Amino acid sequence: MRVGFIGLGSQGAPMARRIVEGGYETTLWARRPASVEPFSDTAAKVADSPAALAAASDLVCLCVVGDDDVRQVLGGETGVLAGLAPGGIIAIHSTVHPDTCRELAETAAAAGVTVIDAPVSGGEPAAKAGTLLVMAGGDDEVIERVRPVFATYADPIVHLGGVGSGQVAKILNNLLFSANLGAAMSTLELGEALGVPRERLCEVVTRGSATSKALSSISMFSGTLDNLAPIAGALLQKDCRHAASLADTADVPEGAVSRSVFQAADAALTLMNHAR
Repeated sequence: MRVGFIGLGSQGAPMARRIVEGGYETTLWARRPASVEPFSDTAAKVADSPAALAAASDLVCLCVVGDDDVRQVLGGETGVLAGLAPGGIIAIHSTVHPDTCRELAETAAAAGVTVIDAPVSGGEPAAKAGTLLVMAGGDDEVIERVRPVFATYADPIVHLGGVGSGQVAKILNNLLFSANLGAAMSTLELGEALGVPRERLCEVVTRGSATSKALSSISMFSGTLDNLAPIAGALLQKDCRHAASLADTADVPEGAVSRSVFQAADAALTLMNHAR
């Protein structure tokens, strides 16, 4: 399988490198030449447009930032859909709204192209180690076809259902992470008010039954969100907006979707905005 990769950021670049090192014929494209320079020591080829990349690929992986970025890379005369042959597959690793994936899947299907969603979790360290979590949504057969490629950078690869289901899982994961950030910061502030230094309380809780990934992230930065906010703030805000949109349309009994989770997430994002 020939693989094209677009989105060579802190997470996408190590993913692409592992695909190349896995022996797959790989083509890259980036808006900035500097993004592909680190691959000069690899067998990866560089295309001059998303369409040219797609023409040289059976599977195109996208790891750009958001919904608009995905649409821009796929559409237009020089976009991926203009170059990808019938039978091609597009894997959206970006975290976007499930409806975006479904709309793009419908558009692509008219050209004989399949879209799957495959958002990831774990960040740069997991990408380098090949241990990213992939949350996949799409046709069973297609997911199995691309699984060996995903396995170069991911373990586990969880197939959740039809197109969009991977995005639902990722968005809910990030909603809960944001809520945990809010709960952790409130706890640290309370501890400080009661005379326990934040760093010492972080040390205790990260070793106790109340620990969480969110608290561990805060602990890395001395019990504050000052350094975490510029890295994750805007992305978490986007994902929490998507979560609120999904909750508004969920077919569940009133009150089943707890507003306390959204309130805690809002508190965390407010704190992150202040930190920035």
